[in-house]
This record gives sequence, C-alpha cells and structure tokens, in this order.
Amino acid sequence: MKYFRPRRHGLHKDYGAQAFSDNDPLSGVANLLDLGLVLVVGMFITLFTVYNLQDLFSETSNLTIMKKGADGQMEIITKEGRKIKAVKVTRDTAKGRGTRLGTAYRLEDGSMVYVPE
Repeated sequence: MKYFRPRRHGLHKDYGAQAFSDNDPLSGVANLLDLGLVLVVGMFITLFTVYNLQDLFSETSNLTIMKKGADGQMEIITKEGRKIKAVKVTRDTAKGRGTRLGTAYRLEDGSMVYVPE
C-alpha cells in the first residue's frame, strides 16, 4: 500500500512561500519595469539606425545637422572628428565686402540647388 500514498518532493516543501508570491499584487510590477526598460533601449537603437546617427559615436566621422526649434530659431550642429560645434542662425543681415560665388534656386518640390559661377 505504500505505493498509493502521495509522496512529497522538493516542489511541495515551500508551499507557503509559493502561495505568498501568488497573492502579492506587486509581484508583476518588477517584470513590467524590466519590459519597459527593454522597450526604451530598443526604441533608441531603432531611432539611431533609422536616422543614421551611428556617426555621432564614431571618432573619425564628420556630421552636420540643421535643426529648427518651435520658436523658429535655426541651429547648425557640426561634428568634425571629436569636436562638436553648435551655431545659432539669426535673421540679421550680413554686412561686409565679398565676392559673389554663385546662385541658389529653389525647385518646385522644395529642394534647393546651388549653381556656382
């Protein structure tokens, strides 16, 4: 008859601890925070890949970005090797002497073409 008795193995020893963790309402929050962290890192990697911003981390690359703020202020960000320089563009008219280098045209699709003289 000893074969018909239920045996207690390692799974049934900590029945009290198992029941406690099943009833804890905050036990799933840690998993949600981990999932959120993984999603944020994945989004950053995707954005860097889509916009080809891997050059920001390369020491030998040259990169120029032009950005326009909500107030209409333009800024040109230039990266040459390890040096990063940001220049704000204003609407002030430039004064001084110089020579004409060419002509710029805006096409119907919005793109601009520079024609040197």
